[in-house]
Amino acid sequence: MEKDIGKIKKNDTTDVLLRIDDFGGRRGFTIREFVTSDRYTGFTKAGVRILAADFPKLKEMINSISDEDMKDEEAVPEPPKEQKTLGEPSNGELPDY
Repeated sequence: MEKDIGKIKKNDTTDVLLRIDDFGGRRGFTIREFVTSDRYTGFTKAGVRILAADFPKLKEMINSISDEDMKDEEAVPEPPKEQKTLGEPSNGELPDY
């Protein structure tokens, strides 16, 4: 039995596939990379398989992640560095002329 749950695009040639399958007579949940290219089309070795007995634990761990946990922190841009010119005082004051 194989049941595809969905896929997530990783890049132009690779998707991450989620599926329920039987392997070696044991049901499990598989997350694998699937490549479509001129040289090869099919699953790669990259991935993980969770046995059906362990799936409730995986589900519990995923459900413990909040939307807030997954928010990207906005990168705070660094202020531009002040450039000193010759003759400029180092304390930020303007010279008297």
